[in-house]
Amino acid sequence: MTILPLDPAANRTPGALRAFLVQCQAAAARAGRAQLVSISISVDALDPLAVLESIFEPAERHFYVERPAERMALAGAEAVLDFTAAGPDRFAACQRFIDETLAHTLAVGNLATPLAGPHFFAAFTFADFAEPGEPFEAASIFVPRWQVALHEGRTVAVANLMIDRSSAVDAMAERLWRAQAKFGSFAFAAPEFPQLPPARPVAVAEISLPGGYPASVRRALEEIGEGGLRKIVLARAKDLTAAAAFHPLRVLNGLRQRFADCYAFSVANGRGQSFIGASPERLLQVSDGRMATEALAGSARRGATASEDAAFAAALLGEEKELREHGQVLDSIVRGLTALGLEPVCPDRPGIRRFANVQHLHTPVRAVLPAGTRLLDVLARLHPTPAVGGVPRKRALARIRELEPVPRGLYAGAIGWIDAAGRGEFFVGLRSALIDGPRARLHAGAGIVAGSSPERELQETEMKFRVMEEALRA
Repeated sequence: MTILPLDPAANRTPGALRAFLVQCQAAAARAGRAQLVSISISVDALDPLAVLESIFEPAERHFYVERPAERMALAGAEAVLDFTAAGPDRFAACQRFIDETLAHTLAVGNLATPLAGPHFFAAFTFADFAEPGEPFEAASIFVPRWQVALHEGRTVAVANLMIDRSSAVDAMAERLWRAQAKFGSFAFAAPEFPQLPPARPVAVAEISLPGGYPASVRRALEEIGEGGLRKIVLARAKDLTAAAAFHPLRVLNGLRQRFADCYAFSVANGRGQSFIGASPERLLQVSDGRMATEALAGSARRGATASEDAAFAAALLGEEKELREHGQVLDSIVRGLTALGLEPVCPDRPGIRRFANVQHLHTPVRAVLPAGTRLLDVLARLHPTPAVGGVPRKRALARIRELEPVPRGLYAGAIGWIDAAGRGEFFVGLRSALIDGPRARLHAGAGIVAGSSPERELQETEMKFRVMEEALRA
């Protein structure tokens, strides 16, 4: 990426903007190919979700993620560049797309500002291949036309565009100028969300194989008893159908308010479907040559009082079956990172991570990245962890598709972003729903190991379903 010595804030006139774009067009002509132009400007405090609501179009891609407890939110809409891939090398293919794009990128603005500069928003399905008819590709990645980020009270707006020798520079300059003026004094119009009457019922239909979820769990336990598996995560699926179309951003508003410690997110494919949720699980974070991930497996419900809550947590920390499940996840993460030449560091014993409706065994894992090892290299090793897949991985992944009624799509997939410096963050697509007009498809899973009970795992998945069912009914 070429960073040009121009301060957009100090040159905020229509003439200066046009002159800059003319220079970029000349650079594209010399290179003999289109260039990505990225302009970053610090602006007055904005709510990225409110900005996304104001420009939301069902026929455009968008990406949104927020962690309210960390005062971070990031939104991008409309694709100026996108790319899709499938197969075991899909992470490497996306990295090549990023490298090729950045080799022909011209950027201006203070790129030292957190979340400034062009970002690549990515979504990887649980499986390496998407089945026919699935709404999301196995790997999809895009650069947005508009991007707004909030980090610890500071807001940065980014405009990205593609320019070549035939681009209409005057029209581009006018559009960018209007956008900059809008972000400088943003007027939020009330979004027109469809509002279902509170008493209007939502039909719920479980999608299941013969014998239902308990039968799948029993079949998995038989294979575990025979030694073919040590762990497998099995998910249920439900379809909720409403009287009118769900609006993904309306549901997202409720999720971010209720689950401040989670990743509230929405990913749209540009064809009318959105995948939304409030994920509790970080998959990978990379910044300044260091990475962080976590093992999050083993569950208990929350108590009605502090004493009851503490009692459930103490029982979870002492339950052999839950500790064994957690240990398998942690061991797999450590092995994957070690195979890449990393030296992972983690506590000797798990702690407790509490969320609004559930508490989990939790172990943070950190490591220094060796030179030349990048975020997507690590992600390819980690995804899917045994927290959503199983052990041994290859056998578990094959059996998951046989023991579940429908493909998972982005459920339990890897969703996140990468910036031009290789920093980024990915989370697991959990506590989620695929929104398609008046229908929402939900998944919820549980880890099956020796000692698991089909009835108890059914109850655990029902508890996990409750998050999205309540959000969709609100």
